[in-house]
Amino acid sequence: MLPTTMNTFPAKMVEGLSLIRTFATFPSSQLGAPNYGFVSFLHHNRGSRLNFPKTAWSLEKCSMRVENSLQALRPASEAFAQEATEALKAGKVIAVPTDTLYGLACDACSSEAVNRIYEIKGRKLTSPLAICVGDVSDITRFAVADHLPHGLLDSLLPGPVTVVLKRGESSILEKSLNPGLESIGVRVPDADFIRLISRRSGTALALTSANLSGRPSSVCVNDFENLWQHCAYVYDGGVLPAGRAGSTIIDLTKRGMFKIIRAGSAKEQTVATLERYSLLEEADSAA
Repeated sequence: MLPTTMNTFPAKMVEGLSLIRTFATFPSSQLGAPNYGFVSFLHHNRGSRLNFPKTAWSLEKCSMRVENSLQALRPASEAFAQEATEALKAGKVIAVPTDTLYGLACDACSSEAVNRIYEIKGRKLTSPLAICVGDVSDITRFAVADHLPHGLLDSLLPGPVTVVLKRGESSILEKSLNPGLESIGVRVPDADFIRLISRRSGTALALTSANLSGRPSSVCVNDFENLWQHCAYVYDGGVLPAGRAGSTIIDLTKRGMFKIIRAGSAKEQTVATLERYSLLEEADSAA
């Protein structure tokens, strides 16, 4: 219960404090995430003197941000898959869990949506984005894989691996995605929600980690709370257990060869799989 002295406060201020208190104590199980970080607001302002006009205005703005953030927050469950799919088809950016990190996703064939991801992250346009598809069988719609040993991609994916392949002339990807590059990184995460919305969207999703460029990657929705306001929806899959290393990135553009671009979270098992299919590691040209 709020203190009785609150009766003398401006109405909007009381409303703002009540809203913040509600979120600070709201059962996390009902929100689908362990903690949404609103307690930090109260902790930060503990013991500070209140200037009524400024504080009332500040709390009103904070209440609006809290309300907008909550409206965007959803559990990453099948019940919300259609909503996510419709947002993607409308050119919106959403945040989703994968099998490694939380990512920002949009329709890879929408140049406007792709540009929005770059704006949100503060990412250089020269830094390429990967794509995500729902199933291994979808990869050939967007990249060339006929030079790879039969069964290799099915052995690597779904999983925490990004395979870099050539686009090829038959790729249906927009030329505006990673312009000037003949290759594309492709993911099939071992994560049900993003695979489901990828299938339903009927296209590839542009995918990148949900963090400001140069900042640590996100393993829970709290890690990128500052980006929620830029997303149509934020889908919460809890704390992801793989750590912050991200996917292992391998270049498979050359027949019979592979090159590790980023070790990521699954390097050892990825290399073991590649060698089992008799692929040789490409020598580092910088060596």
